[in-house]
Amino acid sequence: MENLVIIGSGPAAHTAAIYAARANLNPLMFEWFMAGGVAAGGQLTTTSIVENFPGFPQGVDGTQLMMSMRKQSIMMGTRIETKTIDKVDFSSQPLKLFSGNEVIETKSVIIATGATAKRLGITGEKEYRQKGISACAVCDGGLPIFRNKPVVVIGWGDVAMEEAQHMSHFASKVIVLVRTDKLRASEVMQTRAKANEKIEFMRYTEALEALGNGDMLTGIKVINNQTKQETIVECSGLFYAIGHTPNTQFLWWQINLDDNGYIITYGRLCDDVVAGRTTLTPEQEQKFKDGKQRYQTCTSVSNVFAAGDVADKKYRQAITSAGTGCAAALEAQQSLQEQK
Repeated sequence: MENLVIIGSGPAAHTAAIYAARANLNPLMFEWFMAGGVAAGGQLTTTSIVENFPGFPQGVDGTQLMMSMRKQSIMMGTRIETKTIDKVDFSSQPLKLFSGNEVIETKSVIIATGATAKRLGITGEKEYRQKGISACAVCDGGLPIFRNKPVVVIGWGDVAMEEAQHMSHFASKVIVLVRTDKLRASEVMQTRAKANEKIEFMRYTEALEALGNGDMLTGIKVINNQTKQETIVECSGLFYAIGHTPNTQFLWWQINLDDNGYIITYGRLCDDVVAGRTTLTPEQEQKFKDGKQRYQTCTSVSNVFAAGDVADKKYRQAITSAGTGCAAALEAQQSLQEQK
């Protein structure tokens, strides 16, 4: 039986693995195989140069960064299997994980499977991914290819307004495509975006095709869904801000998830209670009194922890994911020690 199994392969998973391995927990990592349509390494493998990860003043290729993390995990003693966990059984100890016909029993689990950015699947999207198309302006927006050039943001909620505001610091112009005449963003976010002279809105507009010269994105073909008129918007960047899908499909009915499928951790639950966004159920109150949910990264199941974007729908940054991966490993270590 395993001491600790880590599910995932991004910054959260590898940081957890490094800390767990150094604590002699002999962790086993399942890095999955094309989970959520993304290769092992997570969302960073879908970006190009990462400029906001500490320690790389010149920036670092996202895939190379994840390969370095993986190498460090192995050097510390982590065992890695390129397999996908299809389902779990958290109803009793030992915890059970299933990969095809294989059953893995473990005392504790860290779930760090991340979240996959939603995309539209328009023509040319795959060709110009990492060549002007991104799903994270905060991650990629400062790259030279976007500076002082027009860019497009697709979305209508708070995230889209935040992405547009961020890109206004770099781009010459930010064009926000909205498929209706109304935004879903909060009033304060709408007001800020509308007051920004660099941000323009194209309403009743949907993207049809990503255009380019083979090397880089040069424009987006769009259609007005009212008049049916097609036009081309010249731009050097296209940023999707239409949400993420947490990779938690294999966890349904086994662990508490929110309405969007993100794992609810104790730390987040406490924040929501303080902010008045939720109240505790009698069962949750009892768990807190018993001390079973005092760990920040623990979930609704004892000895099951969550880290990274699979539990974080606010920041979604490599560095914040790494931080929660560290916390999850330390808390899993303490939990295992208390079981002895």
